[in-house]
Amino acid sequence: MTKRVLLVFFILLSRVLAGQELMNRDSLLRLLPLAKEDSNKALLYISLGQQYETSEPERAKYYYRAAGELSRRIRYIPGEIKYITNYTYVLNVQGYFDSSLALNQQSVILARELHDNFTLAKTLFNTGSSYRLKEEYETAVKYYEEGKKLFEPYHNEAINAQANDILQNLYTGMKQYRRSLEYGRLAVNSLKKGGNRTMLGTAYSNMGLNYISLGHLDSASSCFRQALAIAKETGDLNMEATQYLNLGDVYIESDDYVSLKPIMEKALRLSRQLGLYESEAIALKGISFHYFRSKDFQRAQQYADTALILANRYDFRDQRAKLYVHLSNLAYARQDMKAGEYYARLSTQLGDSILNETIQKSTLEIEKKYETGKKESRIRELESEKKWQELNLRQKSILNYILLGSAAILVLFSLLLYRNHRQKQKLQAQRIRELEKEKKLMATEAVLKGEEQERTRLAKDLHDGLGGMLSGIKFSFQTMRGNLVMTPENQQAFERSMDMLDSSIREMRRVAHNMMPEALVKFGLNTALRDFCEDINRSGALQVTYQSIGMENVPVAQSTAIAIYRIVQELINNTMKHAAARTAIVQLGKTSEGINITVEDDGKGFDPVILKSAGGIGWSNIRSRVDYLKGKMDVQSAPGKGTSVHIELTA
Repeated sequence: MTKRVLLVFFILLSRVLAGQELMNRDSLLRLLPLAKEDSNKALLYISLGQQYETSEPERAKYYYRAAGELSRRIRYIPGEIKYITNYTYVLNVQGYFDSSLALNQQSVILARELHDNFTLAKTLFNTGSSYRLKEEYETAVKYYEEGKKLFEPYHNEAINAQANDILQNLYTGMKQYRRSLEYGRLAVNSLKKGGNRTMLGTAYSNMGLNYISLGHLDSASSCFRQALAIAKETGDLNMEATQYLNLGDVYIESDDYVSLKPIMEKALRLSRQLGLYESEAIALKGISFHYFRSKDFQRAQQYADTALILANRYDFRDQRAKLYVHLSNLAYARQDMKAGEYYARLSTQLGDSILNETIQKSTLEIEKKYETGKKESRIRELESEKKWQELNLRQKSILNYILLGSAAILVLFSLLLYRNHRQKQKLQAQRIRELEKEKKLMATEAVLKGEEQERTRLAKDLHDGLGGMLSGIKFSFQTMRGNLVMTPENQQAFERSMDMLDSSIREMRRVAHNMMPEALVKFGLNTALRDFCEDINRSGALQVTYQSIGMENVPVAQSTAIAIYRIVQELINNTMKHAAARTAIVQLGKTSEGINITVEDDGKGFDPVILKSAGGIGWSNIRSRVDYLKGKMDVQSAPGKGTSVHIELTA
């Protein structure tokens, strides 16, 4: 299992609005429309973001960005720094370390402009933490050391506690667990005296990780439970989810797989609520472990497959490697030696790839240090040679600067004119493309609507018209049979005709249902897709697993529902006709951005490049419907490796 380190950042919490610390979320929202476009409003945005930070991180990011944009517009540098500090905290929780580092480096530059050592020290520590999360420990230490020197003159107990917890995390990353625990105890002892409760929970959680690395499971469990109690007390959902995962790790280390399942189910629910995809994958893997130990291999396989889909989609390489090992063990337990060897081979290949990248990274760092040393030596040599040349060139340079300045002004003026002309051309071309795209979408929409209307009309005509006529004919024949005297041969021919008539009625009803399923109109998209997959399973042509994530009671417009149904229907039809697959997975999920569709199979696969030139009606219909819904489609396939189609539709 992957241990979850809670991030420690120096959050700048100063408020300008009087009494704002005591206001709740509703009070802050009522103030927002009344606030002027000044620094107070920027701080109001920050406070609103903090209200949502642990429960709705995407909304928190929205308010933080608003604070940053307003601060830049009014040139309020402290507001820009506050935006970066709070926004990067959420980015790091979500695993976007590169974006966080870039913003924190920008905050250091802004803090130096303020000439405020206290603020500068905080930004240096935050930047060091970003480097630590990227496992660039030497660079992290440099930022921490510079920040700690700036903090020392202030003798602030709370700041020292935060600094000690950050150093605890640093030495945890460097696998110096006993030294890390020394800093962790200092942080906990300081925060127990009246420090921030959230910081105390974070320090406990990070101490627990060191204990578990040293094999002290009871001490680790005690730390995690104290952090969990603080998380529930403060309403910090992210910390709560993290403690469930950490306690799950303790249960796995102590072989307590009975207690593992409920704790991982709690972690799964919170991870999905907060959009923490890696935590979701870890929780799914933990539940799979429970079912594996319970010898319920089918459920273990389902949870492991879902975790692997997430790990592949978001490129969680460490999780993929661990899932391959788990899936290999699961396959061997089911006596599926071929699958066991396949996942074992994938695990080895991925492990080798990660190791090679680590070696390459270390080699590049060594080469970089060597080249830097050579450059510094060469620079010193050149500087000594340069001094006497500067005296000789100074007079010539003055004249050259005058001439170059005049030429530069002329060139700049010409470039501005050219740029303005090019910009106008680009805007015109962009507008033309937008109009053409809009026209195509309108045409597609009209075609799709007309197609569905015609399907509905034909289905109604078949069911109500032809179906009624055939049923009437059957009734008439049944009535005639009672009034006719027939030979045995004629009786047998009559019965065969009645059977053929029954088959015709059933086939007519099947065609009408396929053209416009009643479940889609009466019960909605989720039920219609589940019925469709069950119909395929009953036919025996393909074994389809349908997974619905967050779609219960979600309203979907009928036009959108029909389009999604047709997309899935066409993809499964393609699988049955071309893929030679045994199993397939249809997944429909609701996210904060919209709806995601995933259709995967274990068929023979193909080269996705051929889709660019494919002239088949099926793929053309799928692309048209995805474009109509303003979605994005990603097709992953290779010969012999099955096919995965992922579609993202925005709300």
